[in-house]
Amino acid sequence: MRLLYLDWPHLPLRIEAARRPPLPDLVVLGGQPWDPGTVLDCSPAARQLGVRRGQPLGSAHNLVPEATFLPVDLAAYRTAFEQALEALADFTPSIEGETDPRAPAFGQAFLGIEGLVRLWGDEPTLATRVTARLAPLLPGGPRAGIGNTRFGAQVAAVISARRARHRVTAEPIVEVIPSGGPETEAAYLAPLPVRLLPADPEVRDRLRLFGLTRIGEFAALPRSAVLARFGPPGGDVHDLARGMDGRPLRPRRPIERIAAEAELEPPVEGIEPLRFVLHHLASTLCEQLSARGAGAGRAALALELERSAPRRYEQALPEPAAVPDLIERLLMARLEADPPGAPVERISLELDGTAPAAGQQLGLFTPQLGRQARLDWQLTGLAIRFGRDRILQARLLDPEALLAEGRFAWRPAAVGLEEAGLGEPMAP
Repeated sequence: MRLLYLDWPHLPLRIEAARRPPLPDLVVLGGQPWDPGTVLDCSPAARQLGVRRGQPLGSAHNLVPEATFLPVDLAAYRTAFEQALEALADFTPSIEGETDPRAPAFGQAFLGIEGLVRLWGDEPTLATRVTARLAPLLPGGPRAGIGNTRFGAQVAAVISARRARHRVTAEPIVEVIPSGGPETEAAYLAPLPVRLLPADPEVRDRLRLFGLTRIGEFAALPRSAVLARFGPPGGDVHDLARGMDGRPLRPRRPIERIAAEAELEPPVEGIEPLRFVLHHLASTLCEQLSARGAGAGRAALALELERSAPRRYEQALPEPAAVPDLIERLLMARLEADPPGAPVERISLELDGTAPAAGQQLGLFTPQLGRQARLDWQLTGLAIRFGRDRILQARLLDPEALLAEGRFAWRPAAVGLEEAGLGEPMAP
C-alpha cells in the first residue's frame, strides 16, 4: 500500500488569516475569554506562552491576556476542507480525511496512490499536481510525505517540512520512502529521533534515560521486553518503529448533494406561503435519499429575491434524516427568525446525503418510540426560534468539587447550532 499524506497544520487559523489579514502575533481562536468553550487553535507565539488546543478559554486568557481572541466559524472551516477533499477525488477515490474542525485530525488527508503512475506520473509528480490543484482552495501549502504505511507517510511529511525550511524554492518538497515491506520502512525510520514516535512524552523521556535516542535503537529491543516495561500501548509504538502499521486506509464517502428548486410567479411575499413549496421540495429530495438508505446531515435553503440580494440559510440537522416534515420545520423556523425582507422569486433546497439515515434502537419491554431523537429535533427548533441560550442542560464536571459551580456547567441543550452559525456561545 502506497499512501500520500497531506497536512495543513493550524488550518482554522490559516483560514482566518486569509479572511482578515493581517492577524497579530498573539491570536487565540475559540471565542472570547468569558465564553465557556475551549481553544480551537492558536498562533505559534501564543503556543510558546503555553496556550494549547482544548484549553479552556479563561485559562488561555490568563496565559496571554494581551492576545486577540477570535470567534470560530466551524461551517466555513468544514466547507473549505470538504471542497479540498472533493478536489482530491479527481486524482483517486481512496481518500481519508476528517472534516470536523474540532477533531485533532482536521486538516489531514491520506490518499491511496497505488497504481496511479500511468495516470499522473511518478509519485513526486503526482504529489506536485495534487498540491497545485489545492492551492486555490486552502491557504498555504501542505506538508507532504509518501510512505508504505500511515505512520511512515506522516514521518516523511515531517521530514519534508524540515527540508523546506532550509531551501528557497517554489516547488513543493515531498519526502518519499522507498516502496517495500516493513523492512524498508524500518530502515528509513531507524536513524530518526524517537521524538517522532506517537508515544506519551513520559515514555519518550524514559527511552532517553535508557540511552535510546533513535527509532532504530528502540525497534531493536525485544517486543516482550517493551511490553513488560510499557504495556500494550508501548507494543503498538514498537510495531510502528519496526515498520508495521496495520491501520488501514478508511476512504470517505463522497458528499452526495441533491438539490431541487422552484420558480415563483408572481413573487411571493411573506413567509407562510413558502411553507407549501418548501415542503414539496423537501419531500422530493427525501424520497431520493430514502431510496438510497441515506439521510441528510445538512440542509441549505437559497432564496432569490425581487430587487434585493439573494439569501441563503444553512442548517445542521440533529441527526441524518430523510423526513421532509422535520426538515421543513427547522428551515421555516430559520425563516421566521430571519425573514428575507423582500418578495421571493425563486426558492431552492439542497441536502447532503453522505451519512446513512439514523435508526432508533427501541426497548424490548418499554414503548420508547425514539423519544430522544424527537427531543433533539424539538430542542433545535426551539433554539432557532427563541435563542440557543433559552434551554440549558447541565454537564457534569467534577462531582467531588467543593463548590457547586465546579461540579457542573450549563450548556445549550440543542445540538448542531454552532456549525449553523446561530448565535454566540453563552457567557457564564
